[in-house]
This record gives sequence, C-alpha cells and structure tokens, in this order.
Amino acid sequence: MGFVLTIDQGTSSTRSLVLDTEGKVRSSYQVEHEQIFPQPAWVEHNPLEIAENVKLTASKAMSQIHIDWENIEVVGITNQRETVVAWDKTTGTPLSNAIVWQCRRTTPIVQNLKKEGYDEVFLQKTGLVLDAYFSGTKMKWMIENVPKVKEAMDSGSLAFGTIDSWVIYSLTGQHTTDASNASRTLLYNIRNRSWDEELCEILGVPIETLPKVIPNKSDIFGNINKNGIETPITGVLGDQQAALFGHGAFERGGIKCTYGTGNFLLLNTGETPVFSDKGLLTTVGWQLGNDITYALEGSVFITGAALLWLRDKLKLISDYSEIDELARNANADSSVFFVPAFVGLGAPYWDPSARGMIIGLTRDSGREEIVYSAIESIAYQTEDLLSIMAEEAKMELKELKVDGGITNSNVLMQRQSDVSRIDVVIPNNIETTAFGAGLIAGLGHLWDDLEEIRQLNPEQKRFKPRSDLRNEKSRLELWKDAVNRSQNWVKI
Repeated sequence: MGFVLTIDQGTSSTRSLVLDTEGKVRSSYQVEHEQIFPQPAWVEHNPLEIAENVKLTASKAMSQIHIDWENIEVVGITNQRETVVAWDKTTGTPLSNAIVWQCRRTTPIVQNLKKEGYDEVFLQKTGLVLDAYFSGTKMKWMIENVPKVKEAMDSGSLAFGTIDSWVIYSLTGQHTTDASNASRTLLYNIRNRSWDEELCEILGVPIETLPKVIPNKSDIFGNINKNGIETPITGVLGDQQAALFGHGAFERGGIKCTYGTGNFLLLNTGETPVFSDKGLLTTVGWQLGNDITYALEGSVFITGAALLWLRDKLKLISDYSEIDELARNANADSSVFFVPAFVGLGAPYWDPSARGMIIGLTRDSGREEIVYSAIESIAYQTEDLLSIMAEEAKMELKELKVDGGITNSNVLMQRQSDVSRIDVVIPNNIETTAFGAGLIAGLGHLWDDLEEIRQLNPEQKRFKPRSDLRNEKSRLELWKDAVNRSQNWVKI
C-alpha cells in the first residue's frame, strides 16, 4: 500500500501526517517552533529550526505506523504563506532569520511605494493590495538591511523563497515553488503566470533569485533521497488554498471559511480572476497542469479571538465547551451587539481607527447575552464578506464549506446559516489544510481525478436556514448600525 506524507508547516508549529489510499489520516506528529520578536511588531522564525522540525515530524509520523520512506509514494507540502527566507545557494545556509507574514517592519517601504503611485500596477498585475503582509517588501528590506543578503545578491548566490520553497530546498536541494505561493509575493503576475520583471525592478529583487514555479500535477518539485530511495514532492499549496482544495471546492462558486483566531474565506472564481473594488484579494487557487483556478480571498481579523477574550479577560467562560449552552439560554431577540474591532475593521469597512464595542445592554442583559452576541459577531462579520464576494463575482452562493476549531459550536453554525441564508457544510475531515495538500500530491498517483478525491472527504453535517427572514434582515441592519458606531474611535 502506498501512502502520502503531508508536511504542514504553519506559523506556530510543524506537523507531518500520513494519509492512506482511502484518504484516512493514519498518523500525525507535531512540534512547535520559537516565535522571535526582535522589536515591537517584528516577527521572525529560525529557518534551520523549521527545517529540522520538518525532518523530525516526518520521521515520527512514519515511525508511528511502522513505515519508512520506501512506503511513501508521494509527498505534499502546505505552509504559512508570505513568510520569506533568504539563503546562499552555494552553501545552503540561511542568511538571516525568516521574516514572518505577521511582521510589520516593511510598513515604511509600503508607504513610500504608495506615495510613488505604485498601488494600481501591483493590484492589476498581482491582485494584491500594497501591504507589509506580502513577501516582496520583506525581500526588499532584507537586501537593504541585512549585509549577508546584499553580499550574496552581488555574488550571484542569493536565493529567496517562501516557506514552501525553503522546505523543498531543505529536503531536495531544488529551488521551486507553486503558483499559489508565488501569487502572495507581490512579484508574480497572475495574468501571464510568471515572475514580473517590472515588479521585481520596483522592489529591487533580482528575478533570478526567485524559485522556479512548478504547476501541480505536471511535474515534481524535487526528490527526497533517503538511503537510495527517491520520493517525489508532487503537491504544494499555500495553507488557505490547500483548505479550499481539501473541501473539494473544485468548481466555480465553491467557497470555504476557516474559523480560527480570525476567519479566512476563499471563493473559487474559476479560470478567470475577479478583481475587487472593496478590498478583497485576488489570488491563485491552484494550477493543475496548464489549467489555473483563481480565487477571491477575504479575512476577518477577530473571530475566535473574541471568544478567547471572553475567557481570558472577562472570565465569562472557563472553557469553550460552555459557549453553546450559554448561548442557548440567551434572549435571542436581545438588542445586545458585540463588534470585536480590537485591531480595527477589515473588508468592507477598512477602518483601522475602529475599536471593539458592546452596545444595547439593559438591566436584563447577562453573560448569556454577551456570549451570544460574540457568537453572532462571528456570523455577521463572515456574512459581510460573503455578500461582497457574491456581488463582485456575480454569483449566487448556495453552500459554505467550513473548517476550524470553533465549527464545533452548533449555535454558531446555525446562526451562520440563518444570517447568510446559505447551507453550512461541515466535512468528515475538518483538518482540511494538511488534507488538501495530501490530496493534490496524490492526484494522478494514488487517485485518478478530482471526482475520486471529492469522495474522500464526505459531508458530515449540514445546517440549513430556519429562522424568519424578516427578523434576520432587521437584525442585520442593527449589526450594521453597531459597526458604524464603532468606527472612527481613535486617531491614527
């Protein structure tokens, strides 16, 4: 029996798992890595620690079920996106710590690019807004501020890559990436599917330092050689794209939401990129051979983090398992609304000056109503993005595929269905990120086609709208009123 080894290199940890031919997770092993904060708002990772953790977790996951590399048919990789590693191609040695996607050190670079009027050229070529979030400005910062990086660039030995590229290089010695990760760099033209010379010149990043972009299903990203056994890496996807793939959302209109600290929504827009007027991102979903799938992406900053705040700061709950019972005992028609704008508001409001607010309290309001309002805030913020996506993609969305820890809340899932008037579908395997990377790696090797893959993660539970539509419309208006009142609170 052949197995798929999937490496899931995330922001806080690295996990490896083994899938069998039925798509079942046979083993899993996870290790955390250090978060490095050299200055306020700066975040780094040690590339060597990550490389060692990849090898350790892979070995442990295989040993748990008493298999070795000879039993692994293919390898898939999924990863934290936008994080950048620079290394020397002649020695294979990292030239500095990785700059993590969360890091804001390149904000001055972004501000200068905006002053110079480059917003539109980046948006039209990459589908991304100019922001410190993305990889290209991190590469520019490294060249300008890390002497070893500049020296390697001048000598022709510099290699840049996102985390997937670094993991591939550490395992195979090859300098490759996929289109989903390339599309998050500000350097990849999603229209002509290649690194863009103009964008590289604007950011001062030599195009030859970037990895070769390999389509999934058409070629391998590199071979792992262990004791004379060569095992190919055949699938690579950025984490959110991997989750969309893991849900089987292969057709135009397929949409998923990952409910975590924040919420990440991706909508499959098919073979044509849809560009947003309201702050959504246009990105590559995946490329299978010559066929490319695009997606619209939106994120909600604070969702699960609001529940964490209820637990750790307000002490209204001691464990997440209490949430549903408290919410069920709340007055569902209460006027209490919670806007968790702790770090401002994203799409469609884009107000960094907004701040969190609980409004509508009366003498009858208790912890049940506050907990319920936190649940509702997650559903309403998600609906804000769903409605924009449907409008800009000119689609009628019929079901929302979901994953993430807080999908365990039946109250939240039902409220999402009621608020958005859409079926909410929980699959059998909610670990869709690692699962999706394993599936795309096994496509054409363990599984013949997308339809066969779709059957590997069947529906477990479905929530349908059941509340009164008129009542939902009136509550949605109250939510929007509450959001308006939370805006323009602090001076930026």
